[in-house]
Amino acid sequence: MKKLVLAAAVLAVTASTALAADMPVKAKVPPPAPFDPWDFAFGAAITNDYVFRGITQSNHKPSVSVYFEPRYNVTKDFQLYVGLGGASISFPNRAAAEIDAYGGARLTVGQFAFDVGAWGYLYPGGTCHYGFGATTDFAGVPLSTECQINALTNANVIKKDLSFFEVYGKANYTFNDNFSMGGNVYYTPSFLNSGAAGTYASVVGKAIAPSSWFGATGIGMYVSGEFGRQWLGTSDSFYGVAAFPNGIDYADYNTWNIGVGFTYKVFTLDFRYSDTNLSKGDCNAFTSDFAARGDINGTTLGTFVTPINPSGVGSNWCGAAGIVRFSADLTAMTNLK
Repeated sequence: MKKLVLAAAVLAVTASTALAADMPVKAKVPPPAPFDPWDFAFGAAITNDYVFRGITQSNHKPSVSVYFEPRYNVTKDFQLYVGLGGASISFPNRAAAEIDAYGGARLTVGQFAFDVGAWGYLYPGGTCHYGFGATTDFAGVPLSTECQINALTNANVIKKDLSFFEVYGKANYTFNDNFSMGGNVYYTPSFLNSGAAGTYASVVGKAIAPSSWFGATGIGMYVSGEFGRQWLGTSDSFYGVAAFPNGIDYADYNTWNIGVGFTYKVFTLDFRYSDTNLSKGDCNAFTSDFAARGDINGTTLGTFVTPINPSGVGSNWCGAAGIVRFSADLTAMTNLK
């Protein structure tokens, strides 16, 4: 009897050992990587014409730009950022560079994306131009000595310092992987340090081609566009004319652009058409274009007279433009791991 009990015990131990060997062993799952809230974006671009809200900033000549943007992700949906950028320009006061300093916050809620912040535009190296040996502006305000010895040949005037800042808000709604729309609003109390308040509002849209269009090539394609309106107030007396010695009421205008772009990894090639409804005369009054002329050939004055542009000099800086831009944009988390 004892032998039978012992044999049964041995069989039970053997069976339980075999069953344990057949059971799956749970692998140890490594702990998730710690959340790193820091990221930064940077990039560079070259374009045949730097156009800002329908107006060339580079005299319809090529321009290069760079930027660097540190980011702090408070959560996966809320980000704080600051940035520093620069671009080559060609301004009437002979400033050759635009330096941008900006910062703000981005929030994603479902399919909505919001962005609010402030942007500073700095234009170092400018020189004041006013009249031919003038000592006061039209309102009788004394000019600094730097304005008494410089004059643009078309009689336009321009301040030495055109730096200014804007505050902005943006909202975007992504319908699906292929289509999004949004709106933007910018405000400054003194656009280009002219004394004239400026408000810019626009609607934007973007359609991205299905990835199947280009197969496994990695190439992407999109079509995008924007329609905006720039409201401008009255300048200070520096820009006054005989009819408006205390300043001129700049003309409001519409601007629009549409284009197609191609992407490959971090690179984008964008082809775009841009235009405005700002007349050549009002464009001259607003920009103080150093290349502005009396007519297309520069031989007849009075061709582009408007209430705020009595000289009749006209500018091509606000007209239709074709823009080709090649850029590279990277982020540390995505591209530098």
